[in-house]
Amino acid sequence: MSLTSYSISLTARWLLGLSLLAGVSAQAADRPLLWQLQAPGGKVSYLFGTVHTDDARVNDFAPAVLTALGEVDVFMMETLPPKDQGVYLNPDQQLQELLTASELEQVRALAEVHAIGNMAMQMKPWLLAVVFDLPRPQGPYTQDIQLYAKARDLGRDVKGLETAEEHFGLLDSLSQQEQLGMLRAVLKRSQRDKERDYEMLVKAYLKGDPARIADIDTRMTGNLLPPALWAKLRVKLLDDRNDLMAPRIDAEAREKSVFVAVGAAHLAGKRGLLAQLQQAGYKLKRLK
Repeated sequence: MSLTSYSISLTARWLLGLSLLAGVSAQAADRPLLWQLQAPGGKVSYLFGTVHTDDARVNDFAPAVLTALGEVDVFMMETLPPKDQGVYLNPDQQLQELLTASELEQVRALAEVHAIGNMAMQMKPWLLAVVFDLPRPQGPYTQDIQLYAKARDLGRDVKGLETAEEHFGLLDSLSQQEQLGMLRAVLKRSQRDKERDYEMLVKAYLKGDPARIADIDTRMTGNLLPPALWAKLRVKLLDDRNDLMAPRIDAEAREKSVFVAVGAAHLAGKRGLLAQLQQAGYKLKRLK
């Protein structure tokens, strides 16, 4: 499972109606992906790179992260939970009409593992592919959801960088056959392969190197798609979304102090959020 693909579907966690509790670990505190942003007008905000997972190793936030969250007026994450749960569902056909008996058996088994149950038969194939490419869940509480809960407990205003339609729209644009191809590719992957790739990504995150994270992330996401399709979608999934999110962060952070939680794959690169905010006149300082 990669940061790019799962960032598009992080709100699937809301679908399951999960409680907002925190895991415990000491590993995530070593080198958090946390930057202080000073706007041209002097307002101080924060940008935190997340990994959309329930892994306890990343869910014990560094003191600097919690301190920063306590200092701001506004919390922004990639998207807020959609009001219409139809964004998760396939409006055309259910999976029983699209997959073989053997494939359906695999889907039902994985749906139980990931606590989706019978709803899996109505969900979009690309979304199932993204969820099923994770190893067995350790807990349902992603970093983003935990931070959202903490921000609300603190009485902070909460906002999405994207609407639900924007967030889901890119992969919704895939044809049904392309989505089924993604799902079938995941169904062919062994549990061992999923866990190996997942471990590689989590370890890169814990080391706190955004460029390395982005490299691993794009390679892993590309493995779920045919090369030509991945080449077409990569720019839309990362660069185009960065071009959308950076001005929205800028507009908010010039007026108020903001804590932005966004997938770590969006930070690095010439069109990454760090570069775009620096070009917009922000002074960036990485915090420990």
